[in-house]
Amino acid sequence: GDEVDVDRAADAARAAFPKWSSTSRTERADVLAKLADRLEARADEIAGLICDEVGTPLRTAQRIQASLPVTVLRSYVDLLSAGDEPERIANTMVLREPLGVVAAIAPWNYPLHQVVAKLAPALAAGCTVVVKPSEVAPLTTSILLDELDRLDLPPGTVNLVNGRGHEVGAALAAHPEIDGVSFTGSVRGGTAVSMAAAPTVKRVTLELGGKSANVVLDDADLDLAVKVGVSNAFLNGGQTCTAWTRLVVPRPLMSRALELAEQFAAAFAPGDPRAASTKLGPMASASHRDSVREYIQRGIDDGSLLVTGGPEVPTGFESGFYVRPTVFGDVDPNAAIAQEEIFGPVLCVLGHDGDEDAIEIANNSRFGLHGSVWSADHDRAMAVARAMRTGTVDVNGASYNPLAPFGGYKQSGNGREMGRYGLEEFEEVKSIQVKETF
Repeated sequence: GDEVDVDRAADAARAAFPKWSSTSRTERADVLAKLADRLEARADEIAGLICDEVGTPLRTAQRIQASLPVTVLRSYVDLLSAGDEPERIANTMVLREPLGVVAAIAPWNYPLHQVVAKLAPALAAGCTVVVKPSEVAPLTTSILLDELDRLDLPPGTVNLVNGRGHEVGAALAAHPEIDGVSFTGSVRGGTAVSMAAAPTVKRVTLELGGKSANVVLDDADLDLAVKVGVSNAFLNGGQTCTAWTRLVVPRPLMSRALELAEQFAAAFAPGDPRAASTKLGPMASASHRDSVREYIQRGIDDGSLLVTGGPEVPTGFESGFYVRPTVFGDVDPNAAIAQEEIFGPVLCVLGHDGDEDAIEIANNSRFGLHGSVWSADHDRAMAVARAMRTGTVDVNGASYNPLAPFGGYKQSGNGREMGRYGLEEFEEVKSIQVKETF
């Protein structure tokens, strides 16, 4: 795609907006429910495609990559079905109306989920959409558009433009017919989108990077915290913005934590992502593989303790975009590998000297997307969770909630996705004053 295609898509979305925005909540819920059913029916195909495009192990692709978009769609069906009475403030009626035409610019690591997390609330709000998936993993978005095309939507309600970010993404962000942009990607990409969007004063929602801290207090179950933490850090090959890539443990327990981390990391031996036993597939591209290996070498050069892994090619995987699962121990909180988003199977273990020190280390980051805290004392864990400057904190491995707001502090972005908060990103608020109180 190119700028001409962006113009055509934006114009089509603008033309469709009056009709789609006037549909009822029931009609929109029906569309999203049918789309969820259709994607669920193609779940195996979707999982296989993402396995091939991104390197996600097939069992993870089935459990998360293919299933989560269906969950998200159905969550918005439920929200729409719940009804929405206008808020009343004395003699004022407060209405929520669709934002307009929105651009959804998605990354490659969870390609279908990231598109659906934007598309579902945008459609639910009554917006029309132009979607730009990552050029690294575009195929499942084509499946999504195939199924949308089979539904009875006004022509132009949802539009797809494939292409690179510096061309298609930039054109969407700057386009005068686009009222809002929802972008997920790097800080550099988010900055570029914000700058391109600024002259037209459009709304911009950003979900950017992370360097999340997994804080373990001295009364926690260390074995469980490290086991869950390693699995979280290495999920999808570490190509996850919410990955807990900094394991912050009590300094007296550092040796034991490193033993456990090495033990659990061994379960993530590189393998064919199509094999049922594989937990760690290849990186999504050769350039990204090289970037991750360079970070590992930098960690060694900077003096961090290499516990397991390393920058070398994994044995038996001379071809393919593979990286050794790597753990560094006793890492300086200010080291590059503890500050920068590596986006690969690389875990940094840092020592802390008590709760306040752990909080300081956790907050020592330009990012603030996700995090975790472990303690046998609920009140103590909650105190640490409240003090962490991050958008989401899991306490003692609590499960993911698709209805909860998701987004970041600091350079992890602004705005929120998922649930009611995600819906509000695609709505305008209107006040109507009437003479009589009602």
